[in-house]
Amino acid sequence: MGTDRPTNDTAIAGLGEIALRVDDLAEMTEFYADVVGLSILGDFETSTFFEVGPGVEGHTQILALFDRSGSDDYTPPDAARTTVDHIAFGIPVDAFDSEVERLESHGLDVRTTTHGWVQWRSLYVTDPEGNSVELVCYDDSVEKA
Repeated sequence: MGTDRPTNDTAIAGLGEIALRVDDLAEMTEFYADVVGLSILGDFETSTFFEVGPGVEGHTQILALFDRSGSDDYTPPDAARTTVDHIAFGIPVDAFDSEVERLESHGLDVRTTTHGWVQWRSLYVTDPEGNSVELVCYDDSVEKA
């Protein structure tokens, strides 16, 4: 998959961390551990860190949850102006159907779609605080658009 944009010289080799400020740390920790299935790397009074996958030179890819109720000086972003649309986790193509079934067994509304331009198959669920969570895989059976 190419673009017409020039390649930049950069040392960026992967995504290090996505951090979410949450209202209910316990509920969100349970969702990402028990429903999504991420491993807890660190669990603290006001934050939880999940291992998403191998990172760059020892820095694990992380999903971090920070309890916003524990900070008097935190001003949340205006929800109407936030630029975060969703977070996505990669899965193997042969796990796609079983992940749909597993998430539905948790009572979640699972929405599925394909993205022909990259031959991806995606499923979307919503976490307890309204964030859109995607599980995505490359699937060569998806018709190239």
